[in-house]
Amino acid sequence: MRHLGLDQLWLMVSPGNPLKPTGGMAPLAERLASARRLADGRRIIATDIESRLGTRYTIDTMRELKLRFPRARFVWLMGADNLIQLPRWGCWLGITRAMPMLVVPRPGFTRRALASQAAQRHQKYRLAARSGLCLPWQAPPAWILLPVRENPVSATELRRRILEGARP
Repeated sequence: MRHLGLDQLWLMVSPGNPLKPTGGMAPLAERLASARRLADGRRIIATDIESRLGTRYTIDTMRELKLRFPRARFVWLMGADNLIQLPRWGCWLGITRAMPMLVVPRPGFTRRALASQAAQRHQKYRLAARSGLCLPWQAPPAWILLPVRENPVSATELRRRILEGARP
């Protein structure tokens, strides 16, 4: 996190994703408890702030966060799989203009993400990976594909593991 210029990472447990079915999704309290097991409570924080803000869409959450924390420099972290589907999100262009974005590689999605509508439309705003330390100070739209090994863990995968009784 330090080499990205980030003070904290918030694991934001959403009350629900409008693009995903609610069937099979664990209750918010269970998902928050699972995220808290991954967090250290100091630099990595698990939070249900979206539920407390009363927001449902990412753009609304971003706006509320910026209003409530005007001195904070937020960076939106998303998996490469979400970059692919970003144009399906409500006000997706507003999302790209609200905060700089850090995209995490995901197995089977990274190449498709780089060829996606969102990536192509914002290609000129893509920063070199070495710019990571400066990302919180970049004016959006700005984004970086994090140069790390693809991470297979997703919220869906974590839920599957929990349902199967495996440790997340």
